[in-house]
Amino acid sequence: MSEDLSEGEKGDTVSDISAHGDSIRGRMPRISSVDAMETWVSYQKGKKLYIVLISLHGLIRGENMELGRDSDTGGQVKYVVELARALGSMPGVYRVDLLTRQVSSPEVDWSYGEPTEMLTPLNSESFMEDMGESSGSYIIRIPFGPKDKYVEKELLWPYIPEFVDGALNHIIQMSKVLGEQIGDGQPVWPVAIHGHYADAGDSAALLSGALNVPMLFTGHSLGRDKLEQLLKQGRISRDEINTTYKIMRRIEAEELALDASEIVITSTRQEIEQQWRLYDGFDPILERKLRARIRRNVSCYGRFMPRMVIIPPGMEFHHIIPHDGDMDGETEGNEDHPRTPDPVIWSEIMRFFTNPRKPMILALARPDPKKNITTLVKAFGECRPLRELANLTLIMGNRDGIDEMSSTSASVLLSILKLIDKYDLYGQVAYPKHHKQSDVPDIYRLAAKTKGVFINPAFIEPFGLTLIEAAAYGLPIVATRNGGPVDIHRVLDNGLLVDPHDQQSIADALLKLVADKQLWAKCRQNGLKNIHLFSWPEHCKTYLTKIASCKPRHPQWQRTDDGTENSDTDSPGDSLRDIQDISLNLKFSLDGDKNEASGNPENSDENAVDGKSKLENAVLTWSKGFVRDTRKAGFTEKSDQNTGTGKFPALRRRKHIFVIAVDCDTNTDTLETAGKILEAFGKEKTEGSVGFILSTSMSISEVHSFLVSGGLSPSDFDAFVCNSGSDLYYSSLTSEESPFVLDLYYHSHIEYRWGGEGLRKSLVRWTASINDKMADNERIIVENEQVLTEYCYAFKVQKPGMVPPVKELRKLTRIHALRCHVIYCQNGTKLNVIPIMASRSQALRYLYVRWGVDLSNIVVFVGESGDTDYEGLLGGVHKTVILKGVCASNQLHANRTYPLTDVVPFDSPNIVQMTEDCSGSDIRSSLEKVGVLKG
Repeated sequence: MSEDLSEGEKGDTVSDISAHGDSIRGRMPRISSVDAMETWVSYQKGKKLYIVLISLHGLIRGENMELGRDSDTGGQVKYVVELARALGSMPGVYRVDLLTRQVSSPEVDWSYGEPTEMLTPLNSESFMEDMGESSGSYIIRIPFGPKDKYVEKELLWPYIPEFVDGALNHIIQMSKVLGEQIGDGQPVWPVAIHGHYADAGDSAALLSGALNVPMLFTGHSLGRDKLEQLLKQGRISRDEINTTYKIMRRIEAEELALDASEIVITSTRQEIEQQWRLYDGFDPILERKLRARIRRNVSCYGRFMPRMVIIPPGMEFHHIIPHDGDMDGETEGNEDHPRTPDPVIWSEIMRFFTNPRKPMILALARPDPKKNITTLVKAFGECRPLRELANLTLIMGNRDGIDEMSSTSASVLLSILKLIDKYDLYGQVAYPKHHKQSDVPDIYRLAAKTKGVFINPAFIEPFGLTLIEAAAYGLPIVATRNGGPVDIHRVLDNGLLVDPHDQQSIADALLKLVADKQLWAKCRQNGLKNIHLFSWPEHCKTYLTKIASCKPRHPQWQRTDDGTENSDTDSPGDSLRDIQDISLNLKFSLDGDKNEASGNPENSDENAVDGKSKLENAVLTWSKGFVRDTRKAGFTEKSDQNTGTGKFPALRRRKHIFVIAVDCDTNTDTLETAGKILEAFGKEKTEGSVGFILSTSMSISEVHSFLVSGGLSPSDFDAFVCNSGSDLYYSSLTSEESPFVLDLYYHSHIEYRWGGEGLRKSLVRWTASINDKMADNERIIVENEQVLTEYCYAFKVQKPGMVPPVKELRKLTRIHALRCHVIYCQNGTKLNVIPIMASRSQALRYLYVRWGVDLSNIVVFVGESGDTDYEGLLGGVHKTVILKGVCASNQLHANRTYPLTDVVPFDSPNIVQMTEDCSGSDIRSSLEKVGVLKG
């Protein structure tokens, strides 16, 4: 499947990859603040941007964050809130939305159930100068998953599609609001959607595809790295790891994020070189070669890589005043200058110590084995000189009783308490049960006041934000040499790095800093001198220049040069131009799918640019506005028989849309099921309140034959999602000879990272390699040239049991940087390869974005099993009807890397399961029960 990428690669220099070479080679970004700001100001001049951030799990609010409450509410929560707040204060950024989960539960504070929370800007005065009605940074809480219940991140996976649908609704509505305020009436789409952690990466990929906008991703911590660490510890098996952490679903989400992201933002070189390179979808060597080829205008054969960019997390410094005194030099105060009372948290810590004036060694981490606190306590307990010179403070989150903690956290805490007892450290170690997030600055100040040291002894630390916080308060650091602290230390030079497994090394480093006052003072000064490099403004300047480097993408049918009036509906595409756009979609020829774009010569650019097909040039010409008279393409606004108007596609006027997504391996079975559903709702179909969509792996020519064989008419359906979601057609209202109209805008929507002919050639070579393994020239899989299209490469599988499972083919395409969806169809007898942004479920979201089809009014009918894209059809705000006994073969799903129950909410009220051999009246009754139809 490989392609020769050696041409022109010899003698690669740093300059060849200067656009991103620092990130690949692992150096900290060297963009000066002045250059970054000038680049950004130049880009955004006259623009007001909308940015969407996503962070799903944990409890997120702007003030009094409950960091350490549980493993889901930690440093990431602080990071995303501060990033949103900082971005909202940057020039050119009009609005930032941080999307998270709405939690209305007695288990948590009422504030987490509030739909919207405005984040107070960093600099209120400058912010007010450019403030508009909806400008600023906001936390937007989207309801999804079980109501009235807080759900940990490992159990959120089944509800991701429901979040995506809710977030899509918010973004579309907000784009309209912003359009009225700053967009001259045209929707203002997000300039980027940025997912944080695997669950949000999965969500951002779907939203990016649904809206056709650039995606950014930050992993924070990565599943493959966690899996390796857990396996090395040997405490639980791989199956137990997957059951506990849903680790394989998490890894697949991270792979999907790599497929869809334009930029992956990392904090350190270690994250790229030791963590991301574990993934099928990223190879730093191949990435460097592809980027060099792009710069030299040499073909990459349909291969794509996300760009890795190192941008360290920022910190808010405006409120920090480093403490210059010490415990002995504290003044008593007088009437004119009364002494400020000590923070309450100081007394909570000091009460543990026999001699509270000794330097404080401070560790701030939850009781998790990977944080390595037990080794720190051993190092302290076994080094008598260190015990004589210093105290140890352990801030390990919040707890009430040990019995109420998770088993893992309780085990770590009990181990620490036993060590304190073993080494008789009473009076020398503090471990308070409670602290507020607002207490953390005071804890750092107390440690600095005692001339103490901050330590992070974690086995591996992806970044180490607490190290930056400690440095800002004038604390020297001792930190693990594994991960982000290496980069932080390189910039700040304010402490010592240690092997976290070496107990003696930890003790020696701490003793050196505590005992050598000159070294302590030098480290303190270095940290304070260089800390500004980690400020949020510095982070945001670099961040925004990276966004500026992305090619802008947004829904292509929105026009500013058309004067048509809006209709009286309130969906995103409410103009006469929307249905006229369909007229430009070239009519389908039933002679074969490969000629489906032959179309109207008046709308074609005969001079193909950059090797684009006539289809692509027609879209290009069209999008540039060269075509003014849309009626020249032959569309006649003939009244629809059910609604009496041809202004919009019929589906947009339906009260409910029923999607038949049953894809059996025989037409007979599919026809029987489709006929049953059509008959059950014949009354509503005649009245026009219900419309039907056929969603299938078949090509449009196969669909036509299918309809003819079953005595059905194309007009029985409002739309056809074909080729596993890579093509979208509407029923033509004007021509019996050409009964389908292709939506070319849908192609512009899904073509991101589509490998085209380079991908097809790679797939053909792959099939040849599979067939070569067989004797007597027997062929297992062959290209199906009769039904392949521009955006779907189809193959016949002649021996389904002998082809590699879908997970292996997905892995192979990712290893070779071929970004696509690989789908086994019709019980494994067919293979479709389509764009990464395309799918049958995403096609439904496209119908919402373009035509305003309400997703909650859609009912999707599926079999008991189905194609390997089956799981994508089950979740979301739409209703799903599972027909037992239909497509009951599980052959295609036996090789999934995670069980279906990990990703499908079978207990959801949106999923209805029918008994085997149910009748049409049974189906109708079930939908009446869930409120889809009136009895």
